[in-house]
Amino acid sequence: MKGYFGKFLKVDLTSRKIENFPISDDDLALYVGGSTLAAKIIYDYVKPGMDPLAPENPLVFAAGPFTGSNIPMVSRAAVCGIAPGSGLWGEATTGGSFPSRLKGIGSDGILITGRADKPVYLLIKAENAEIKDAAHLWGKDTYETQELIDKEVGEKASIACIGRGGERLINYAGIVNDEGRAAGRCGLGALMGSKNLKAVVVSGNAKAGFADAEKLKALVDETRNCISSYPNTNAYKLYGTNMYIDLGMRLGDVPTKYFTKSIFPVEKLHGPAFRTRYSMTNYACMGCPIGCGRVIKDFSTDIKKVDGPEYETVAAFGPLCMNFDIDNVVKANHFCNVHGIDTMSAGVCIAFAMYLYEKGILTKEKAGMEIHWGDAGVILKLLDMIIQQEGIGVILSKGVKEMAKEFGADPEDAAHVKGLEFPMHDSRAYQGAALSYAVGPRGACHLKGSFYNLDAPGNETGLELGITFSDKNNPAQKGALTAKMLQFCEIYNSFTLCQFSPMPAPLIAQTLAAITGNQCSTMDLLTFGERSLNLKRAVNNKLGITRKDDRLPRIVRQALKEGATAGIEPNMDLMLKEFYEVSNWDWETGKPAKEKLIELGLNQAAKDLWG
Repeated sequence: MKGYFGKFLKVDLTSRKIENFPISDDDLALYVGGSTLAAKIIYDYVKPGMDPLAPENPLVFAAGPFTGSNIPMVSRAAVCGIAPGSGLWGEATTGGSFPSRLKGIGSDGILITGRADKPVYLLIKAENAEIKDAAHLWGKDTYETQELIDKEVGEKASIACIGRGGERLINYAGIVNDEGRAAGRCGLGALMGSKNLKAVVVSGNAKAGFADAEKLKALVDETRNCISSYPNTNAYKLYGTNMYIDLGMRLGDVPTKYFTKSIFPVEKLHGPAFRTRYSMTNYACMGCPIGCGRVIKDFSTDIKKVDGPEYETVAAFGPLCMNFDIDNVVKANHFCNVHGIDTMSAGVCIAFAMYLYEKGILTKEKAGMEIHWGDAGVILKLLDMIIQQEGIGVILSKGVKEMAKEFGADPEDAAHVKGLEFPMHDSRAYQGAALSYAVGPRGACHLKGSFYNLDAPGNETGLELGITFSDKNNPAQKGALTAKMLQFCEIYNSFTLCQFSPMPAPLIAQTLAAITGNQCSTMDLLTFGERSLNLKRAVNNKLGITRKDDRLPRIVRQALKEGATAGIEPNMDLMLKEFYEVSNWDWETGKPAKEKLIELGLNQAAKDLWG
């Protein structure tokens, strides 16, 4: 099929065997690419009670059919596996040039199993792959690792690597590439570290070919026009994703003081504050005309360059911790990039420690220090303790679910769903978002429903998929709406396409057809997404997930007394029942119905779950 190479590169680190792993046209048509095709591959490895860090468990890097085309904003790749922190489905995405060069090696992705007997890195130049010694890189941070490998390789390449977070198997370790781009969520850096794999290096410019090159050329022009006329383009260029923090606070969408407040001095941390204080430049992923990435130049004598911070990081180390020291937020962000840990999960864990300290559950004696709200020094100290695996840093590195157990706290105060810490979008701001957190495939994920982006004022009619938005605070009809939103958002990590691309659904469908030759209607996109969502749900069902796990803890759903969401609590029972009904999921077990799985072509999952 056009748009693909029809194979993954399969690497067994235990035997050091490298071979091609063929992907049939039928599977490409059903699962498209990215995280969905990765889920199809990983599904066969999934067993109840499996240890995510066992050598036989796979780690998958996957591009999609859009990657490698001239369509803007498609240099994205999915990194997938069973998440170390939750033991459930895990996926993260990254940008930069790594995704385009991953596709450029002449494969649609890389499937990695086994465990090397010593630290190694994987070097792939075009279609030549080898496993290289990485003993000299073990213990190096992500920037040092990239610099050293770049000198060794001696040609244009992209490097995805782990830092000490991944080496020390921290539950929310990420994978960093192209300096400060990251596949941050779900702890897949720990999965990489468990394999003694320090880095994956890709270099190549192979092209998969297109079914209708002339049509695709016209669609490239149309997409560029769409981007240039997009209202947020200039704001993204100026402020990156932190352009949202002002509007987010007005909507009650920025979690504050560990999800107990929503109002804070936003002018201390908003986009203009960063532009005023620092010398900043833009960073763009390969082929992107916007350049929403932030780079701070000459931050200090010790830190000459900082990638970011972006909205999620600013909110996590800022208002969530009641910290309004802008320099400290930048330092915390840089520390996480250097050592390769997820800024969202790290920020939530530190804010939880502050919350527990205020409640008297975490004492000075237990912590070995005082932990007060907004203490900038303590934030950096706790981050260092997490990386060094010292004192309470060991407990904080396990995530809030385990923190609650080990500190004897009420589990209803642990801000997570299915083991994944909450993102920086409050579940009380959008009823649909609350539901998407509860039922989404990787837990509390803001990208799987994306209500803050698609249901925000001014965006309500932009999907062209027969989706009608209603009052964001009204739970009625949110089950059906959320089902469609989850289905639509699945295609971004599958095709692969930047979540911030303003391409309307009809244009996405036309582009898929021009690249692959498979004709695709606009509504077919929802079918692709529904298949992806149900496949990942089947993975989680095999790993023990039931309807009882589709819930939000009290700390993130109880009504606040201030701000735009004052008095609002998501009506989870109403929305869940409607979601299950329209999705054809079984209310007793939490599994997709057998007939639904068969309808979507997921016959093996139907057999495994229902016999």
